[in-house]
Amino acid sequence: MQRLFKNKLFLISLVTIATLIVMGVSARQDSGINWINNIVSVPLTPVQKAFSFASRRIDAALTFFNDIKAIKQENEELKIKVKELEKERNDLLEYREKIKVLKEALNLKEQFEDYELTGANVIGKDQGNWFNIFKIDRGKKDGIASDYAVVTATKGLVGRISTVDLTSSKVVSIIDEDSVVSGWISKPQGGPVVVRGDLTLKEKGLCRMDTIPVDVDVAVNDVIETSGLGGIYPKGIIIGKVKEVKKTNSELNRYAIIEPAVDFKRLEEVFVLKHRNNVDEIGSAER
Repeated sequence: MQRLFKNKLFLISLVTIATLIVMGVSARQDSGINWINNIVSVPLTPVQKAFSFASRRIDAALTFFNDIKAIKQENEELKIKVKELEKERNDLLEYREKIKVLKEALNLKEQFEDYELTGANVIGKDQGNWFNIFKIDRGKKDGIASDYAVVTATKGLVGRISTVDLTSSKVVSIIDEDSVVSGWISKPQGGPVVVRGDLTLKEKGLCRMDTIPVDVDVAVNDVIETSGLGGIYPKGIIIGKVKEVKKTNSELNRYAIIEPAVDFKRLEEVFVLKHRNNVDEIGSAER
């Protein structure tokens, strides 16, 4: 059986060699046995087509995978570009906000010509959700003194300076229970009021307004400003708006809940109003 197998291999090899020789000879145009090439090539044509088709599919697959690789690389490059554009956008928004604050500060400076404005950053606050007492990064070396008014760039009343050291100061805001501000209902036939901090209301970021004149009508959304009385706060700083009017047992004894103009949960930058007369006096004393 093994000899027969070897004979078959020999015969197959012989036929293959002969076929190749015949195909090589018949490939010549002047060959007389060109018909043999036709006999051999006809049955091999489907095989050649199959190999050709497979080759094209392989090339297409390789091209497809190369395209995917290129797309992935391009996608990564686009992601980096998007991050860069997002950073540029955020920077532009931040610059726009700073420009807005500077413009508002300029308007604030024009309104309070008798005062010198000193910008300050909030650097710390007491425990709690609200900035009822906090610290700023300006102190004696910046000419800050106790009882200076503190405002925002939008002319909202923050509070007053309570204590000062060399490089920082503590601020008591209008929502703290130790704060009392002389106010004015800013409308025709308005009247003087007192806005004070309340232990319960400060947890909501609100104030209380009382000693409302009997002949003055108070309504929701009425604007309350500083009256200029008391010697601490200049006239015309916005304290807030009336959120709710309350009546006690006596019809004549009313009080109101005030929503401050300042967002005491997101306070970051403030301005200290230094009266120019005080600044000159401090400068003279230092000299």
